[in-house]
Amino acid sequence: MKETNIVILAGGISSRMRKSDQSSVEIDPTLLTETRTKSKSMLSVGESARPFLDYVLFNIEQAGYRDVVIVVGENDPTIFQYYEQKGGKAQFKQLAISYATQKIPEGRTKPLGTADALLEALRSRPDWKGQSFTICNSDNIYSVRALKLLMEDDHENAMIDYDRSALQFERSRIEAFSVIRKDKDGFLLDIVEKPSPTEIEKAKDANGRIGVSMNIFRFSYDMVFPFLEAVPLHPIRHEKELPTAVNVMIKEYPHSLYTIPLAEHVIDLTSLSDIKNVQEYLRNEFPTFTNPK
Repeated sequence: MKETNIVILAGGISSRMRKSDQSSVEIDPTLLTETRTKSKSMLSVGESARPFLDYVLFNIEQAGYRDVVIVVGENDPTIFQYYEQKGGKAQFKQLAISYATQKIPEGRTKPLGTADALLEALRSRPDWKGQSFTICNSDNIYSVRALKLLMEDDHENAMIDYDRSALQFERSRIEAFSVIRKDKDGFLLDIVEKPSPTEIEKAKDANGRIGVSMNIFRFSYDMVFPFLEAVPLHPIRHEKELPTAVNVMIKEYPHSLYTIPLAEHVIDLTSLSDIKNVQEYLRNEFPTFTNPK
């Protein structure tokens, strides 16, 4: 039986959202106020003004996941308050939701990064040892299909290999996405962040296809855990990043992470300019997903 465990990374401080130029974007004033005070995943979007994270969880539940760990920031109580104190989780009757807190170390203004966030999640769930789990972002809506593909894959570790040409972002943004290199059997060789034009060219497969990572993986708890503990700080961004941990893991264990090709768009909520597209997508894809209260 497939393990139905999943981690959602929601501990960031939404710095890119708050640094966005507010003068150039038309947004409902109430929602604009929320962007200054709430994390991205808790912004009220869609016809019923629900938290963005509700839509993420909806697809997760539809895909068949059941045990969910949400990584939250130590200074952001809104996720716990909504799902636990205000009854938000009652709408997801098939999900068991727990929380792990990612703290901000002394002397820093933000958390230590995605590898550190995942490490906190796994430390909170020692009962997952010997099992596998999926991990995804809280500011992306991944399709039910993508989530199912990962859960049902038979490899010890896997990731969704998104076809870059199917993503519907502006060109400059797509060119900044991490590209992936894999061998002829589809196993990951490298995740290249902030790739140069030369690195993008090298990432092309025999058919000219370029695969990108949208930070959705499935891992063996036992294999990935020590690499999360040992990953160093990035020399420029000074964070412990999940792609770095993955690259070290696959170098020590070649052919250990399979790439699953998929050609479809991924909804992303990074900056204020994304809100219009998010609202349009939710109107089309979640027209009957009404507020339970």
